[in-house]
Amino acid sequence: MSNLEMRSRSAVDIPRTGKVDMRLEIVIIPVSDVDRAKRFYGDLGWRLDIDHATGADYRVIQFTPPGSECSVIFGRNVTAAAPGSMQGLHLIVSDIEAAREDLLRRGVEVGEPFHDTGGVFHHADGRGVAAGPNPHRKSYASYASFSDPDGNGWVFQEVTARLSGDIEPGDARFTPEVVNAVRHTASGG
Repeated sequence: MSNLEMRSRSAVDIPRTGKVDMRLEIVIIPVSDVDRAKRFYGDLGWRLDIDHATGADYRVIQFTPPGSECSVIFGRNVTAAAPGSMQGLHLIVSDIEAAREDLLRRGVEVGEPFHDTGGVFHHADGRGVAAGPNPHRKSYASYASFSDPDGNGWVFQEVTARLSGDIEPGDARFTPEVVNAVRHTASGG
């Protein structure tokens, strides 16, 4: 057996004994007009954490949504991604209608609430999506979307109860499809 085969094999055969926490704390958003983006995210009521520049070619701005441990960064020379190319950024809210109304009051155009008829997660191509929040207001099942001035796409997702691997069959807080998917995954399926 070669040295490479031994190293690969031992990496697979040795069980992990510890766990390293990994928290998503920063998402970089590509924008074309830094000051316009700063006004937009500030007008959402998000906390401005940093506005730092070093010369004319570098500026970093960080905002944190209320209640979030994850922040967004945008600026000049912080990403090579095209402005507006971030899509499907999810903001978790406890009440989809209240969150939507809050943004509408702030002058932000927010789409009508919708839900996925399959009961697990909405389809990016719009298939299987129905108007209105989930009829039974199940957790993880209702959405509404909006975009920043560059077209970066945000989605509100209503979560009223958190999923866990030990969810019981028939848990009425979630759609049956979510319960089955979580139980199937937890059982090693």
